[in-house]
Amino acid sequence: MLYALLALAVFGLITSAVFAGMTLAAIPRYIRERRDAFQALEREPAFTPPLTLLKPLHGDEPKLEAHLTTFFEQDYPAYEILFCARSADDAGLAVARRVAARYPEIPAQFLSTGEPPYINAKVSSMELMERHAAYDILVISDSDVRVGTGYLRSVALPFSDPGVGGITCPYRGVAAEGGLWARLEAVGMSVEMTAGVLVARSLEGMQFTLGPTMAFRRDTIRRMGGFRVTADYCADDFVLGNETFKLGQRVVLSHQAIDHIVINSSFWQSMLHQVRWMKSTRFSRPKGHFGTCLTFAMPFALLGLCSATALHHWKTGIGLLVFGLLSRLALAIAVGNWVVGDSNWFNLLILYPIRDLMGLFFWAASYTSSRIWWRGRRFQLLPGGKMRPI
Repeated sequence: MLYALLALAVFGLITSAVFAGMTLAAIPRYIRERRDAFQALEREPAFTPPLTLLKPLHGDEPKLEAHLTTFFEQDYPAYEILFCARSADDAGLAVARRVAARYPEIPAQFLSTGEPPYINAKVSSMELMERHAAYDILVISDSDVRVGTGYLRSVALPFSDPGVGGITCPYRGVAAEGGLWARLEAVGMSVEMTAGVLVARSLEGMQFTLGPTMAFRRDTIRRMGGFRVTADYCADDFVLGNETFKLGQRVVLSHQAIDHIVINSSFWQSMLHQVRWMKSTRFSRPKGHFGTCLTFAMPFALLGLCSATALHHWKTGIGLLVFGLLSRLALAIAVGNWVVGDSNWFNLLILYPIRDLMGLFFWAASYTSSRIWWRGRRFQLLPGGKMRPI
């Protein structure tokens, strides 16, 4: 039995090392493309078509005012911002109005949908904002996002190619209020999420988008049937990107990394959020999700340490632990720091190996049920990624 566990540990370390190698092999291409994009941004005349920025809101959030402010301070010649919530009295809309009042030169609209007719309430907001949008490139950004002044220039750049139908941005996790659980979730966003995106991109191209920032041509959205194609889905970002790909248009991974703010500071909130994300991936991409368990190194490294030590091969056990730890540190530095620019070294070097260990438990938890909690409501996930309220 112990030898079987040791063999499993070695197998898992090999598969996780292969995944790490695939990730590291994908990074040079991304960095070259980022360098080319920065050079293109410096050339004149700049490609700056007018944009409509769509911001769905749902209540107030920690530091929401500061995060919204970054979207009004863009180095961009012509854009508008549309905000939408379920209720006209939504606290998030009140914050948005307060911020917009300080920037009267930036056109802004404040919309409300009333009780949404769709399971995914966000879709109603997206439909309403699309109808009110003045421009034909739609940039969709979640409320828990913070950006730099060059964000819109970077997002617009890929659309200079008429074959591009959508773009999405990588992101680094930022714990809004600190705390161990929020920081563990944040470093998972910076490293684990981004590594998966880079490997998927190298194997099959970009066939999805990431929710914190997506941008599409209005014509692309209308050709796929409008935002309502995501009405019954939890992973609406995946569906929008996948439908764009099915239309024969390119989805581009931008060189612009953004800050995705983690607002789940408590242990229970953080666990629920990460398990929900894992469950959503399980139903959206079941085959790829099944193999995710073989990308984690630390669970197998600890299994190797325990089983080898029990067999009196403690040097082998320590070697397996060190091997697993080094592979995680390589990913943390290359992906977390080089790709998305996460400069929190404590998170990358100390917390990421712990987050990698936790990742296997989140993966296992995704198979325990098909039910999730989302914005205070309970849903059941169905094959293909759709959901129904319980």
